Amino acid sequence: MRGVLRRWFASNALLAAPQAAAPVAFALLALPLTGDAKSGAAIVMAMTAAQVLGAVPVARLGRTFNAVTYLKLLVVIRTLAFSTIAFLAAWKAPFLLMIIAGAAAGFVNGAASGYMRAILNYITGPDRLLKSLGIAATLNEVTFVAAPVAASLLGSISPPLAIVAMTVLGSAPLQLIPRLPHARAPPAAATDGALLKPSILLWLFCAMAGGAAVAAIEVGAVALALDSAFKPGFGIIFTVALCIASVCGGVWVSVRNRLAQRRTVILLLAAAATGMALVSLRRSVEVSVVGCVIVGLMIAPLGTYYSVVLDGLAPPSKRAEVFALLRTANSVGVIFSSAMLTWTSLTWALGAGSVLFAGAAVAVSLVRFGTKHT
Repeated sequence: MRGVLRRWFASNALLAAPQAAAPVAFALLALPLTGDAKSGAAIVMAMTAAQVLGAVPVARLGRTFNAVTYLKLLVVIRTLAFSTIAFLAAWKAPFLLMIIAGAAAGFVNGAASGYMRAILNYITGPDRLLKSLGIAATLNEVTFVAAPVAASLLGSISPPLAIVAMTVLGSAPLQLIPRLPHARAPPAAATDGALLKPSILLWLFCAMAGGAAVAAIEVGAVALALDSAFKPGFGIIFTVALCIASVCGGVWVSVRNRLAQRRTVILLLAAAATGMALVSLRRSVEVSVVGCVIVGLMIAPLGTYYSVVLDGLAPPSKRAEVFALLRTANSVGVIFSSAMLTWTSLTWALGAGSVLFAGAAVAVSLVRFGTKHT
């Protein structure tokens, strides 16, 4: 089973490659086509808006299927959509068509992430879940470090080439995830209850705040570089600082191998709000990078905490849907920041990320539920 777990780790990390590379790749794609790097946020926004709409319905459609089989079907659909973007970009097709193709990829992306996470429950036991999630978070952040760098390097040569590379990497689960005949959700029980109960909504809001903050940095990275009088490709300074810090956070989760206490989660959220505030000040490149590092250090411990808590709160028959909701909450944050970057200023978008993190810290401080995890 260790070999299967290693293949899951690799698949989970590579599944995120298109999402990790998308902000930089789409910004570099948009720059020669529209004359504005921030136009790439329109594709990201369309992709994530479609993900919000499709995550739960698409995840629900797979209830009666084997989880691995259904995941691979979703990955095929997403791969075709991203391949279409690369083709359209190579032929300099209207930018609107690329936005539509991005929406098609996003429509299945949330459910694919939900099923990827749900499959882990069929591979490892509860006693190893937290450590496995810590390792997965570390590898995921390695992807978020490497993918933007690769997208920047390849995109400087040819933006469509960067899209092709992220598409190929994102299709890796088709080959890596082995067959798991027992990976089927149990039938729904009458006692399962609703998905959107208050105890779940709290952590979805926290995930949304994190998604908004990270997206403000990643989608706005090229704009941050231009604001600092650097070339567009130097936007990776901010994304790499964020992601390297996140790798360190994931390592800490794996080594510690203990679920954080509620008061620790509040402190992590407050620290992340402070980091975003430093980035939003834009006093200097150094201050902004320090802010990115602070935010990055908080991301993996918080994300792991949300995943473990929601695993316990989710009805067994609806785990894939709850994890798809977790991805959807993150996407709502991405939509929010993408919209802020598209229609307002970079300062407002970064400042909003700080406010949302602060709001999440207050919510966790004030709201009390009966379960020990919340």
